[in-house]
Amino acid sequence: MVKVPTVKFYNGTEIPAIGLGTWRSKPNEVTQAVKDAIDIGYRHIDGAHLYANEKEIGEAVRAKIQQGVIKREDIFITGKLWNTFHRPGAVEPSLRRTLEDLGVEYIDLYLIHWPMSYKEGSNFQPKDANGKLVYADYDYVDTWKAMEEVYEKGLVKNIGVSNFNEEQLERVLKAGKIKPVTNQIECQPYLGQFKLSEYCKSKGIVVTAFRPLGRPDSTVIKKGEPTLLEDNRIIRLSKKYNKTPAQVLLRYQIDRGHVVIPKSVSKSRLKENFDIFDFELSKEDVELINSCDCNKRFCPMSDAIDSPYFPFRD
Repeated sequence: MVKVPTVKFYNGTEIPAIGLGTWRSKPNEVTQAVKDAIDIGYRHIDGAHLYANEKEIGEAVRAKIQQGVIKREDIFITGKLWNTFHRPGAVEPSLRRTLEDLGVEYIDLYLIHWPMSYKEGSNFQPKDANGKLVYADYDYVDTWKAMEEVYEKGLVKNIGVSNFNEEQLERVLKAGKIKPVTNQIECQPYLGQFKLSEYCKSKGIVVTAFRPLGRPDSTVIKKGEPTLLEDNRIIRLSKKYNKTPAQVLLRYQIDRGHVVIPKSVSKSRLKENFDIFDFELSKEDVELINSCDCNKRFCPMSDAIDSPYFPFRD
């Protein structure tokens, strides 16, 4: 079995360079997908309370531990704090719910999912009578301080953020005691994130790339337009390296020093996505893929544009 390379956080913790994304993985499919992924060699599972499938992920992980395939310390589990739990006093209860659902005593990485804060309650997307999101007045800096507290209690091994821009990271770095280990952001050739990636690197913060293959069903793609996987430049490289377009796109993130978390529930696709450690893109080919950048975001989160903490204004 291939041993997955790791990326080292500034604190010495190592995170497997590829993980299994679980967004939109249905509860009745994700248990088998996680079991298959672990059998294939994945040792990093990326989840979130919002995805509503943490119980099923936990069930799969525990099954593989019981079978002796892995020990708890062999698997790296990421969770995320949703926007309706930004009140500092809500951070630990939300995390404990994640721990209970997963059936574990700690998670390896806990992220603030987005910098925006929504009205607290059972509805994850609280809307007013006009269908607009209802925000709460919590500053993510205060939420970060509560994240530091759950870290200090040993409930999580590492803390980080997701979807934060440079200015927002700068505020966290200035106000916090603990530096985020990662910023999980959308990163794919149409959205190269070069400036943000360089900034994170300069601060010792690892970039974790989500949506690395684009999203074929996205409304961002106009009718008749090729998807990222159909882009002629990517197709050309896939033929050159005798790899699939998806493998080229995932290797691109690895060669940039990023962690990558493609999502799939198909066993054959899980194997394909994992089979990226027997080749390396040349510097020139990385530059070719860089040239695809056109600031096309597949996850624009435009519903939340009215929030003072919306991260994509620039």
